[in-house]
Amino acid sequence: MAGHGDPPEGEPDGPPGADDDEYRSVVFDESFIRAARLQEFSARERMSDHSHAVRKLPPHLPTVSPGKRSRGGGRRRFGNGPRQLLLLLLVLVLSFGTAVYLGLRNPYRPPPVRAAEKARISVIPLAPEGRVPGGAPAELLAHSPAARFRIGAEGITVPGARPTGDFAEGQVVAALAVVKDYLVASSLDPDVLMGRTVRPVRVLLDPEQQGQFDRSFTDPADDGRHDPIGWLVRFDPGKVALADSQVRVRGSMRYEETAPGTLEVTSDHVFVYALRPAGTTGPTARDAPPAEDASLFTVRRELRFRFSVDDLPRHQVALLNSAAQAGPQSCAADVPRSLRPLLAGERAKPHSPAATDPYTTGPATPALCGTLSPLAEPSGVGSGGPAG
Repeated sequence: MAGHGDPPEGEPDGPPGADDDEYRSVVFDESFIRAARLQEFSARERMSDHSHAVRKLPPHLPTVSPGKRSRGGGRRRFGNGPRQLLLLLLVLVLSFGTAVYLGLRNPYRPPPVRAAEKARISVIPLAPEGRVPGGAPAELLAHSPAARFRIGAEGITVPGARPTGDFAEGQVVAALAVVKDYLVASSLDPDVLMGRTVRPVRVLLDPEQQGQFDRSFTDPADDGRHDPIGWLVRFDPGKVALADSQVRVRGSMRYEETAPGTLEVTSDHVFVYALRPAGTTGPTARDAPPAEDASLFTVRRELRFRFSVDDLPRHQVALLNSAAQAGPQSCAADVPRSLRPLLAGERAKPHSPAATDPYTTGPATPALCGTLSPLAEPSGVGSGGPAG
């Protein structure tokens, strides 16, 4: 049986004084009682005929003043719930706005991609001093500076790749691979060489340069921008054909990071083609060599490419500069859509440079032509050997 002063159920659960701590911050003073909406009837009132034990008080009574000190020294505040909710909502809005602002102003964003500039192009024909040597392709190659050149893509060697400031080793490897693909497509692909297509070269170019590329073939001009031979090697299939499908190649390639986020690759290669007249099986003229006699045609291409980090996943490149020297061919005043090789036994036509007016405004268009050194031609071979 519970002792004197204990409740019938025994002592409450929990440590002594727990209930006192729970209600320590609540003060039932006079102002709190007056603020109550419900009030218990007195004993005399409950003896009357009332069905309820409490009465409702008018709503407009003063509330307990905030900051009323409790018995335990704490404070109990009433009526500040909406204010706390508004403050919490304001903090959330400010936090979200700050996160969005920092995301838009990220200081580590990659630099903007530079727009591809137009390629600068120069093509110099090399005229022979005498007749073009002719003979069997193998014999011509054996007696030429190209005797030790490699065949096809094997002659386009790629240097060892090392990381630069903004480009990892793998990215440098990818850039060099794109340059090699461009050289193969523009200098070795038989369909490109014989003028049947330009697509393998076009798809490797930055999209912003493709318009310049297209105009070079539809409307070629001697303006240093729109010469077709600056983009690729191309022959007229109505005049010449490949006497040997194995093109001889030798050259080099180098790279450097010229600016933050910009990698430039420079290639310098010599391509040697064995050509014959197209569609001929016998002598074409009394003083012409037999049609089976081939001749060599040499093209030196110096190209400079630029890559950004965004170009590498697209497997595309921007061509900055293209300088080509090609011969033997005659110097021409116009800009042809394809190369015009001189074949075995042919001579270069006399050429007078076009007049240049220094008072004319606009892009300068100097007429450029070179002379093909006899040392660059096969020596000591058959019927089409050099003649004075």
